[in-house]
Amino acid sequence: FTFYEGQSRIPEGASPDIKNKSWSITADVDVKADTTGMIITQGGLFSGWALYLDKGKPVFHYNFVDVAHYDVAGKDALAPGKHTIKMDFAYDGGNPGSGGMTTIFVDNAQVSQGGIDKTIPIRVSADETFDVGEDSGTPVNRDYDVPFAFTGEIQKVVVEIKS
Repeated sequence: FTFYEGQSRIPEGASPDIKNKSWSITADVDVKADTTGMIITQGGLFSGWALYLDKGKPVFHYNFVDVAHYDVAGKDALAPGKHTIKMDFAYDGGNPGSGGMTTIFVDNAQVSQGGIDKTIPIRVSADETFDVGEDSGTPVNRDYDVPFAFTGEIQKVVVEIKS
């Protein structure tokens, strides 16, 4: 699935189904020093996930029904210029809602890795949506305020369902 900056308010039924499987996000971006903002997100405060930059540092946040929150984040800010940010989630399998391992790459180099113990098994949200370049609903965590518009440029974002 390929998305572009400004595509927002996509309902869950029309967005990629990432539940109970391995999947990845690959985003081609152009950033300045300390670029901040949402690259792609689905859901909100009560469950969801987001890939964003926090002062230039890539962050993947996973919110398991507001019971458990998981952050996998790079330690260093991206240098100004064009970059490819990839988040890869390897699902453990087994029962619905099992966890997995999240790895973040910048320009094909691994910058972070961390586990997510539990994932959303059935429905991400009844009223939140899927957005690129901003968060049009409630935030996935309390670390940012909506709309958290991306201050760089997003060329495209590809979501790949692996299994």
